[in-house]
Amino acid sequence: MLIKKNTKAGKVNFFFIIIFFILLTNNIIADTQIKSETTVELSILDKVSSKNTNIKIQVGEEFSFQNLNIKVLKCYNSEFDDDPEVTAYMQVKDTTMNNNDRVFIFNDWTFASSPSIRPFDHPVYDVWLKKCYS
Repeated sequence: MLIKKNTKAGKVNFFFIIIFFILLTNNIIADTQIKSETTVELSILDKVSSKNTNIKIQVGEEFSFQNLNIKVLKCYNSEFDDDPEVTAYMQVKDTTMNNNDRVFIFNDWTFASSPSIRPFDHPVYDVWLKKCYS
């Protein structure tokens, strides 16, 4: 008499184990990735008139304010609740400048807690990052 092995049940169990580990690693990777926020709030100071304006911009969209074109490409909130840090990658163009050597007057990361790390230098305007949210 020949003994038959139940290989079909073994293959099904192995298949479920593989799917379980794929889903488990997918959840672990998704939780560790930094998620970009969708809306950015900026404060713009006109140094000539001393007028402060708060604006909200969608990430990835270009916003025109007076002579400036502002585009925020990424914005992140830190995961720590005790000392939150807001960072954003921002590009700013001055439409009055005709110098083709410099496309952007600002093209860098900016920090809400310390804007002096990467200063925005413009004779008329100051731009500060306030917060990011979804």
